[in-house]
Amino acid sequence: MNNILVIDSAVSGDSSVSKALVRDAVAALAEQAPARIVHRDLGRDPVPHLTEETLAGVRGTPETEAELATRALSDELVAELRAADVVVIGAPMYNFSIATGLRSWFDHVLRAGETFRYTEAGPQGLLEGKHVIVVESRGGLYSEGPAQAADFQEPYLRHLLGFIGLKDVTFVRAERIGFGPEARAEAIAAAAAALRDAAAPALARAA
Repeated sequence: MNNILVIDSAVSGDSSVSKALVRDAVAALAEQAPARIVHRDLGRDPVPHLTEETLAGVRGTPETEAELATRALSDELVAELRAADVVVIGAPMYNFSIATGLRSWFDHVLRAGETFRYTEAGPQGLLEGKHVIVVESRGGLYSEGPAQAADFQEPYLRHLLGFIGLKDVTFVRAERIGFGPEARAEAIAAAAAALRDAAAPALARAA
C-alpha cells in the first residue's frame, strides 16, 4: 500500500482551485493502487509560526513547555513526510510566493540531522526515493513571458524540496485563473488532465 501525504495550504476554503485540483490528484493516485492518505489542511488547521518562545523546538535544545510542544509537532510532521511514498502539495500563489502556512510547515520539517545534514561538501538532503506533485494555482501567467521574473513561488518550492532531498518533483500549474471565466475553466481542465497523466509515473518512481 502506498503512503500519500497531502498538504493543502490555501486559506480560501472550498472555493480554492488548488484544493480542488489536489483532490483530483489524490483520486487519480488512489485509482492506480491502494493508498493510505494522511492529509494536512494548513488553511483550516495551521502549523504555528515559529517565535522566540518556540524556535529552540526546531533549531536547538528544547527545554520549556512551548519548545517541547514545538519539537513534538516537528517530530510528527517529519515522521509523516518520511513515511510518505508520494507527497501532494497544494500551493496557491499568494503575493508572488507561497502561503505563510506552507512556509511554517517547511520551517518545522527542515531540521538539521533529520531531513538534511551539513557535510564538508555542503548541505545534503536526507529524504530520497519519494515523488512530489506540486499543484500551483495562479491568477496570472508566470511560467513564461514578462511576469516570469516575479515568480517567487516555484523556484522557492523547488529549492526547499531539493534541500531535503526531494528532487523528483512534478509541478502542475493552473495559470490565468484570474483572466475571466473561460480562461479559468480552461486552466483548471488542463491542470486536471496533467494530474491524471502524472499519477501512474509518480507511483512508479516512488516504488
